Amino acid sequence: MSSTPELRVTTDLVGDTVALFLETNPRTIALSGGSTPKPVYERLAETPYPWEEVDAFFGDERCVPADHPDSNFRMANESLLSKVPARAHPMVGCDPDAYTRELQQVFGPDLPRFDLLFMGIGDDGHTASLFPGKPALDVTDRWVVGVPEPGMPPEHPRMTLTFPVLNAAKLALFLAQGEKKRDALRKLVGGDESIPAARVKSDRVIVLADPEAAG
Repeated sequence: MSSTPELRVTTDLVGDTVALFLETNPRTIALSGGSTPKPVYERLAETPYPWEEVDAFFGDERCVPADHPDSNFRMANESLLSKVPARAHPMVGCDPDAYTRELQQVFGPDLPRFDLLFMGIGDDGHTASLFPGKPALDVTDRWVVGVPEPGMPPEHPRMTLTFPVLNAAKLALFLAQGEKKRDALRKLVGGDESIPAARVKSDRVIVLADPEAAG
């Protein structure tokens, strides 16, 4: 496992992310929410790719209906999944056991090994719905867990993939944009495990950041 994230500073976050996606050629992906990946998904929707071979899961989700403004699925569906023939696996219903079974249908009984994880990083260093100081950080015997008190707005309960799943992935791709991410990004790249994002130890960890985030 790699312990050193690779930082790539870019003025074309969308273009470089799509290029890395095509280079990786993934068939199993986990999508993230937030504003940063949305233009990436929109560009991917316009990109020729064998989407019919892709299973698209989610790294985390808020416990809201699929059409709710705060739903990660709604954003990803509007920008990408409704426009390509990928097999979508939304986290709606907020049932960790049901989502574990859905993962097993694609990956089998062994720990899921995603080709590509899209990861975000919060100002506090959280990633997916793995927040500083929360019990989900220490779960090693489950693939998916509920996060009843995320500790940040909007205060919906959530569920999230756990570190064993994130760490088994072939590539974790963090996207970081804006000056507010600078401190968390410095800790991530420096391997400061006081933040959850720095505890992601996939085979490869690549951080694509704009100049403002990279400082």
